[in-house]
Amino acid sequence: MPSPRTVLITGAAGGLGRAFAEGFAAQGDRIAVADINLDGAQETVDKLKALGADAAAFEVDVTSLESTEALAAGAAEFGGGRIDVLINNAAIYATVTRSPFEDIDPAEWDLVMGVNLKGPWLVTRSVSPFLSDNARVVNLSSATVFSGSAHWAHYVASKGGVIALTRVLAKELGGRGITVNAVAPGFTLTEASLGLMDSAETYGVDRGSIKRASQPKDIVGTTMFLASPEAEYITGQTLIVDGGRQFI
Repeated sequence: MPSPRTVLITGAAGGLGRAFAEGFAAQGDRIAVADINLDGAQETVDKLKALGADAAAFEVDVTSLESTEALAAGAAEFGGGRIDVLINNAAIYATVTRSPFEDIDPAEWDLVMGVNLKGPWLVTRSVSPFLSDNARVVNLSSATVFSGSAHWAHYVASKGGVIALTRVLAKELGGRGITVNAVAPGFTLTEASLGLMDSAETYGVDRGSIKRASQPKDIVGTTMFLASPEAEYITGQTLIVDGGRQFI
């Protein structure tokens, strides 16, 4: 039997991050759960351990190099000296203020960019020395990059930057056999999304080729594929997972 992989997931105190953790744990991977909300990260770990998984919680501020370096060292130690899969999922989403671009508070712009774009860069930078040969990195972007979303310029721009960053990292890490890809979910029924509006369960369904709302499992399955051995020749790519609302 091959030894379990070490999978580091940021933003895993809940939502998609917790769903990713449960998906990878179910196939026998060792899970490093990271979040700025340490209590929430520990709740995820407790759920995984109840299912028999090997997991540990880590507190991280993805906008701080000192914090991401401590995370990388701790997760690598937990993983026996290496990290095999990195899922850059941490992001600001539900709390982002929607307003015309002229009215966006510059402080909020900087905060969104710091977490959503600087974060994946700092985490990958810190984790890079510990990535095993042929490791997998998956960054979470958003389908809003391709459709645009009025009154959300900072969020959309940050997620567009994630796609650009993904392409650069694919070039720079490819010599080690490491793949770097992005997943761009459409509106998905996480706890955060359900709290945004009363009509969340039907929002945008009529615009999709597949007439149902996106569930976390839809995003988890795509992400796990990109992190699998079967995806070893795919890198620098972005997969939109939105039920066919848009095509590129």
